[in-house]
Amino acid sequence: MTIKAIGYAANHSFSRLKPLAFEREDAGPGEVEIEILYCGVCHSDVHQAENDWGNTVYPCMPGHEIVGRVTRTGTGVTLHAVGDLVGVGCMIDSCRECAPCEAHEEQYCEGPNSWLATYNGPMVPAAKAGGNMYGRDNSYGGYSNVVVVKEDFVLKVPATLPIEAAAPILCAGVTTYSPLRHWGVKPGHKVGVVGFGGLGDMAVKLARAMGAEVTVFTTTPEKADAARALGAAAVLEGDKQAYKTLERHFDLILSTIPEKHRVDPFVPLLAHGATFVAVGALTPMPGWNHQALVMGRKSIAGSLIGSIAETQDVLDFCAEHGIAPDVEVIPIQQVNEAYKKMKAGEVRFRYVIDIASLKPELEEA
Repeated sequence: MTIKAIGYAANHSFSRLKPLAFEREDAGPGEVEIEILYCGVCHSDVHQAENDWGNTVYPCMPGHEIVGRVTRTGTGVTLHAVGDLVGVGCMIDSCRECAPCEAHEEQYCEGPNSWLATYNGPMVPAAKAGGNMYGRDNSYGGYSNVVVVKEDFVLKVPATLPIEAAAPILCAGVTTYSPLRHWGVKPGHKVGVVGFGGLGDMAVKLARAMGAEVTVFTTTPEKADAARALGAAAVLEGDKQAYKTLERHFDLILSTIPEKHRVDPFVPLLAHGATFVAVGALTPMPGWNHQALVMGRKSIAGSLIGSIAETQDVLDFCAEHGIAPDVEVIPIQQVNEAYKKMKAGEVRFRYVIDIASLKPELEEA
């Protein structure tokens, strides 16, 4: 049996997202069917739709910040029930057998196809991997009315979180939460956040809730007041002298910028043994001075989204501390305009699609 579905997808790297009617398989054993209520718009969606990483499978239907309600469960499901408010993030399966998967770090899955992305299919093209272990050449994401996911890759959304604001926590939230937890941020630590978009906003809120002193680095002066309003101790806009006063200051610097940028200005700002962590850009970066690393036993590292367990943790943490991203809810018919504004750097908040706006297209399909 199949489910009639509709969503917005791109057919080429140069095309706008347009309505696409398709079918999803009914919930099988261990799976749940979810009526999608809201879906966040991530900068990764733009990169993927436009094939910036050279691995896009078309049609490409983005969306990996999904919040909805369970409408049906397959046999054997015990973790979720019909009516539950749930979320789906960047992953919907993994090999479950490799060392990272057994360590509950599915985002680093080393199986032949890596983890199964919520959209755009396996992270490694099946043709290169010798076959698609997931039985799918592509997967369609949350810019749609319904999704079917294995129950253990579905998250519980706390009732105290605003439903529409919970969506970006499933990517922007966990992408910043995971490195903050991994590198042990605690009260009294000094954290630098490079970039103040959707990821930077969550990084500041989460680090502050963990008790850290936060400094924001941005090249957009009009974002300074918003960063200070969140409790940033300082906001720097490229003042070289100010950088000089912060040498050996930070226990952790988190770079949330989604584009190529220089790393070397930040290395001297790291304290002895501290780390610069990239979570935004997935492209080759300019080099840095190894001497600056060696002399202070400093590190440059990366962190990829977060595990399923960490995603549940950050949802619960946000609910406990009253944290939510700043969002603007839009109808799906405005998604192409939202992409343009994101590419131009004109927005700080996260766009979230109200999937109820898909109803006219669904009725016509």
